[in-house]
Amino acid sequence: MALTIKLIRGILLTLILVVGALFIKGWLGFNAILISLVLGIIVGNIITLPDSFNPGIKFSSGRFLEVAIMLMAFSIDYGSFLRLGWETILIVVVTMAAVLLMTVWLGKKMDCPSSAGLLVGFGTAICGSTAIAALAPSVSEDKSDMGIAMAVVNLYGLIGMLFLPVLTSEWLSDLQNSVLLGASLHSVGNVAGAGFAMSDAVGEMAVTVKLGRVALLTPALLILTQFTDKNKKTSTKEKFKLPYYLVVFIFISVVVSIFPLPNSVLTMSKQGSSFLLAMAMAAIGLKVSFKTLVGSGKKGLVFGAILFAFQLIVIGLLMLVLMR
Repeated sequence: MALTIKLIRGILLTLILVVGALFIKGWLGFNAILISLVLGIIVGNIITLPDSFNPGIKFSSGRFLEVAIMLMAFSIDYGSFLRLGWETILIVVVTMAAVLLMTVWLGKKMDCPSSAGLLVGFGTAICGSTAIAALAPSVSEDKSDMGIAMAVVNLYGLIGMLFLPVLTSEWLSDLQNSVLLGASLHSVGNVAGAGFAMSDAVGEMAVTVKLGRVALLTPALLILTQFTDKNKKTSTKEKFKLPYYLVVFIFISVVVSIFPLPNSVLTMSKQGSSFLLAMAMAAIGLKVSFKTLVGSGKKGLVFGAILFAFQLIVIGLLMLVLMR
């Protein structure tokens, strides 16, 4: 009971921020998860919160995030990836691998903070906020890295959604536009917004490509968690022990790919995941200082821009070879 009382204040504060974010989303149409992060940063830097809020804030940024990650697994379908066709699958896989390799190389060249840079690269390569949220607990103890990465990736996803249809609609075929959007933009919302702005056919194909790309989240997590270890474990046996929430995530993603669930269950899991992720983002934002945001954010913006441009170039070259 005492523990519950200690948690209430912080959890209630994050809940209030999420309700505010949902209201703003209904008004402006922006991503509620990103708005929750921004509101948390604003409140955390304007108001000095008493220490009594810390347990609940820590719980929201930790446990709620882990549950949100597990619920994300219900949206993964490996079948959607296999249905893309070998040319599209090759483009998606090679692009993802190239972006991740570029992330490691560029991080060293730019002296970008390793965890923040890696999260930006992972989000760019696969599926934006979902990928960042899934990987972050395994690679960084500094929650502000996750907040910075989400802000950067969502910004470029929005820019791509607005400008790619204008730049490519006249000189690429519907299939090429679908692959370009689905293999590059950061979230399903970005892909749908850009694709359906062109035509229903492009929108449907682009979302299919994107969902195939999302299916790569599980194998990518398995690989990256073995090469990124915030605790610096030395034992090989220990290194291959995954956090419980990733084990559950992998299990669920495999099961739902083999045994499709009713749409009502998938909708509820997606809504639950989005809400809990927004709670976690609000809590993380409360602990991000403006000084940290400005210092790491500038480098993160340049880092994210280079990766996004590189991603588009790789996709363009692969389409030139495979989809002439």
